[in-house]
Amino acid sequence: MKHSYVCNLSESCYEHAEKNLGETTIARNEGLTTLIQWIETEQPTLRMHTDLKYLIYFLRTTKYDVEKAKKKMLMYYRIRSTRIEWFQNRDPFLPEIQELLDIGVFLPLRQKDIHNRQVVIIRTAAHNPKYHSQDNVFKVDKMVLDLLLHLDETISIYGIVAVFDMKNVTLNHALQLPPSLVKRTVESWENYPCRPQLLEFVNAPIHVNFVLNVFRSFMSTKMKSRVKVSRRGTHVGSLVNLPLELGGTGDTYHDLTVYWKRKMQEHAFWFAEAERNEMLSS
Repeated sequence: MKHSYVCNLSESCYEHAEKNLGETTIARNEGLTTLIQWIETEQPTLRMHTDLKYLIYFLRTTKYDVEKAKKKMLMYYRIRSTRIEWFQNRDPFLPEIQELLDIGVFLPLRQKDIHNRQVVIIRTAAHNPKYHSQDNVFKVDKMVLDLLLHLDETISIYGIVAVFDMKNVTLNHALQLPPSLVKRTVESWENYPCRPQLLEFVNAPIHVNFVLNVFRSFMSTKMKSRVKVSRRGTHVGSLVNLPLELGGTGDTYHDLTVYWKRKMQEHAFWFAEAERNEMLSS
């Protein structure tokens, strides 16, 4: 693990981090030192990213509460080591991954919202339950999210807005989400170092409340407060440049699908190296 952090973000990013997350040079250096010592002395087998900035991600998402950062890290890496169906064999060129990349189940926008937050569109019903397992859908979701965090450090400062497009959702889609899988999904979301700021479910049919209530039952109070449900398009004014399919003027789903499939393929070596490093540290 690298033991130095190079500050290469804009001054406005660090000003925002200081004002909203309690990040200062002193807090960052002290937090990093504490976490590195803790890992080396108490958690030597922890399956860790080799990039030091991921430690900062956990410090930011817990507003520099080091003990909370430790707990979140332990849960995050426990999930990564036990949920092998999501975090192993993450080759973008595998046929089952290619199919879901072609469908576009998880599409980050290429422009931030007015609060500099990363917006991601999660198309909950884009896949066919007869041919695509929900675990593979989640694997692709997390692959794209991991690449996003690797490419853009500002996400750890400003956070993420997740828009779940539920257009054409069916009973078969709902049946792919038993409570046990919903629980694992919520745990994963709440322990990812990406500060989810809003989870909005759009184009939601009336009968989907049953499934959403299952999700809510596993959420923390803070996460529940950030859930919104819209019968039609999104009503959040800060979400600019939405895809045309959601009433915006931004890229289409097709445009985003082509872009992120290419991006994933370009980083196939990065996925392989990340998985190899995690396996070596286990």
